[in-house]
Amino acid sequence: MIMQTIIKKKSPPLFLIDSLLKQKHSISIYSGAQPDALPAEMIELNLMESTLILDIHSSGAEIKDYLYNGSLNIDIEIIKGTPPTEREGYSLSNTPATVLETDANLCRVECLLPESLFAYDKRGAVRIPFVLGMNCRARIEVFTHYLSITGKVKNLSVGGCLLELQLADSAALDINQKIPGIYLEFPNGDTFISEGIIRHIRSFGNHGYTATGIEFTNLSPKQSETLFYMVTESEREIAYLTGMSGHEITKSPLFIPGSSEKMLLLKEMQEREKRAQQSPMEKGIMEIAHQLQIGLMTIKTKKTFPAQKFYDCADALLFLLSNDRKALLYALSFIRDESPWVRHSINVASRFADIILSHNPHFPELREMVLGLLLHNMGKALLISEKLPSLDISLTNEQRSLLKEHVKVILDKFDELNWKPGSVCRGIIENANERLDGSGYPSGKMHTQTSPVIKLISVIKIIDKLSYRRDRLPSRIPLDIYRIVNEEQKTYERKWLIYYMQLYGIYPIGSMVKYSAGFLAWVIDIDSLGQPNEVRVVKDLRYPEANINCLISGHDLTQIGRLENVVDPKDYDIRVKKL
Repeated sequence: MIMQTIIKKKSPPLFLIDSLLKQKHSISIYSGAQPDALPAEMIELNLMESTLILDIHSSGAEIKDYLYNGSLNIDIEIIKGTPPTEREGYSLSNTPATVLETDANLCRVECLLPESLFAYDKRGAVRIPFVLGMNCRARIEVFTHYLSITGKVKNLSVGGCLLELQLADSAALDINQKIPGIYLEFPNGDTFISEGIIRHIRSFGNHGYTATGIEFTNLSPKQSETLFYMVTESEREIAYLTGMSGHEITKSPLFIPGSSEKMLLLKEMQEREKRAQQSPMEKGIMEIAHQLQIGLMTIKTKKTFPAQKFYDCADALLFLLSNDRKALLYALSFIRDESPWVRHSINVASRFADIILSHNPHFPELREMVLGLLLHNMGKALLISEKLPSLDISLTNEQRSLLKEHVKVILDKFDELNWKPGSVCRGIIENANERLDGSGYPSGKMHTQTSPVIKLISVIKIIDKLSYRRDRLPSRIPLDIYRIVNEEQKTYERKWLIYYMQLYGIYPIGSMVKYSAGFLAWVIDIDSLGQPNEVRVVKDLRYPEANINCLISGHDLTQIGRLENVVDPKDYDIRVKKL
């Protein structure tokens, strides 16, 4: 289908939408009542009639669930740079829409674009969208003195704000949750601080973010005055950027970056440039991580259990594994900075499926088992509260005891949301934490009461657990992990440990290794002896600020020195940078 644009003199909202849709973009349709957004494609932007025609990948029957009083909610996400280094999002709420035609898989709609850039919240306050490079940093103190998460402002009014937060951070948030501290900082350094309450949360775009609406509460007269000034200046800034007519408008001083903001922007740009273009496999594994977290958000905010979403995650994982197992094992390194429960669940499910398929390529119950492994840790995320503000902190004895309730929590949630897992899936969730000597939980089963599958899972879980920093303990290198697990033969079955060692070696694909010449590299492939024979070099420790993304294999590996050992990427501040 050829995209068409019919032109007239552009009003500010049309100027904005036209400029966004001329860039690389994705469009989706969302509804507060539905767990998933629907992908859409622009067919025609008619600036004469102020209309946007979209093809929505949905049946005519399904689109009715997204039409409310004849209106649609539309997200536009822009990706900038080659390779992509920046993103921006814009939302159109309550856009009048007419269904033009439908078939079994596609629905064409005509949307009437707004006459104003500004919308109104439920309390009648005008909302100023932060677009075209408008930037305001945000920080939320979720639990007093415990957990703070950062994000960016998407819109602002005298009643509240819409924040863009990372999916991984949003597990601690829920509807109607009181927030003790919201901190907004504009580029010039001006700040606004308030208490608040969360009114809504939803996923936004395709790169692991949420849109979280917060109402400001308990404002003093001074706070209200400051907020009114910031909203007015934000309106001035968007008028300046879009060329609103009427009188000469100059740039708002709020959005002129000071020296501190300039340094932050430069550092962020450098970090994003280090992020290489992701391969389809890397995008696939990140999408599974995001969908698991969206599923958790759906459970918490919509009070429904999106079973199909989780089955899709299991199917996607098995598809990626069957397509190219080595590429999948390497791609697992890209979820290392996701929420611990997500990272652990995907890592364990991936290696479990890999081992099972190496024994039996047609194992009949594998899909249900993988589903169980993807869900078995979700109860931990549901336990996040003031008593347990994060899963990535040093835990007290009380918090460790609380975490052991996670199996019961997720099973109770199934009952509450009227979803009944199959017996195989439920068996994995119930027993994945059991050990041979009865020291596991929740039932303390002995080796005679656990199946070979559970004994294998137990070995995979402890190896993955020791591979990452946790609870004041450093990560361990594979050789040390194998020794520790081998010394616990009464707890873990040695047969599976030996098989794991033979399959993945002491330099597993997806691990970071250090060479004697000062280079850090990701292991992409290993030879029959378990030695890396292809790596991706990402850092030269002699020049830590330099960007490197270089594939080296075979005899060329001698150029970067002698292989020393596996290292922790966090020790060298190597993180996954999101758009």
